[in-house]
Amino acid sequence: MHFITLSRQLGSNGTEIARQVAQKLEYAFIDTEAIDRRAKEMGLLESVSEMDEKTPSLFQRIFTHRPAINLARLNSVIFELTKQGDAVFVGRGGHMLLRNFDCALHVRVVASRKRRIKNLVNRGYDEKSAEEAIANSDRERSGFMKFAFGVDWENSQLYDLVLNMDKLGIGSAVDTIVSLARSGEIKACSLTALETLENQALVARVEAAITEAGLSYGPGTSVFVSVDRPGRVRLSGIVEDEQSKVRAEEVVKRVNGVEAVENEIRIARLDRHA
Repeated sequence: MHFITLSRQLGSNGTEIARQVAQKLEYAFIDTEAIDRRAKEMGLLESVSEMDEKTPSLFQRIFTHRPAINLARLNSVIFELTKQGDAVFVGRGGHMLLRNFDCALHVRVVASRKRRIKNLVNRGYDEKSAEEAIANSDRERSGFMKFAFGVDWENSQLYDLVLNMDKLGIGSAVDTIVSLARSGEIKACSLTALETLENQALVARVEAAITEAGLSYGPGTSVFVSVDRPGRVRLSGIVEDEQSKVRAEEVVKRVNGVEAVENEIRIARLDRHA
């Protein structure tokens, strides 16, 4: 099982490059529409749509748990899609979710502002609307990456390959990515790669359940999830009382794929008079 993640600037032709790479390699093409279809099947479409590479409002981040819940649900949907086999993922932070998976090639596609505007004008935008669309897209995608993963979207060290499209045609970019994807270095996965992916998928499902239950963070509450063996979940962190500790374990046991729970959550009662 192999994956390519492609992060792109609006107007860089990154989405079309990803689509043609998927066709050449006969990989599944996972874009926003594919993610939304799977989210709908899982009953999570509303949450996933709200996280369409956009930064939650300041009010939502401060006064509600909804952004964290939506992000956890989005991550669980993406990991479910990885089970379908070889795929090209476009956007949605795929390169961060699959950063520890050996069999993944992470690509970023960029272009100068002038080139991006020209490409959008060729697609029917006028110059002013193209400039506004680019500015809005850059702001939203950068903000999403900082919110979701705490990273700088433009940091080249997050990617295996960065393509500047100012001097490249779509065909050349596609051929470059396909060549790398077929290389021995990318094809040579470790024996534990698939197990690691399955463990990450389980973590995503459990984190979504914990977050939805209001147990991921808050006054006197901070629960963390780890999986080191298939089906075995370890819970750590702190809660205010024994009831919350028991509830966290019960929530996790109901998650698909969980076979055993090691509950190491500590109880630390909050002194409300301090």
